[in-house]
Amino acid sequence: MSGVGIIGAIIIGILAGWIAEKVMHRNHGLITNLIVGLVGALLGSFVAGLIGIDFGGWVGSLVISALGAILLLFLLGLVKRPTVR
Repeated sequence: MSGVGIIGAIIIGILAGWIAEKVMHRNHGLITNLIVGLVGALLGSFVAGLIGIDFGGWVGSLVISALGAILLLFLLGLVKRPTVR
């Protein structure tokens, strides 16, 4: 999240976590959305850098963060399967 500042990173993190929550049909709280969004931002930035996608500003950071958060929730869903009794 280059150039958006700490407050901007928090806002983008919350929005990205919320977008991922809606896309993946999950139900989280504000803090969980923030954490998922910020970790998703790191994951999204890493993957975008690997494939050569350049992004910047609020919109680019939000898109990359949301995609990273969706990927994070998808991967967590693979690891944490619901138990059947």
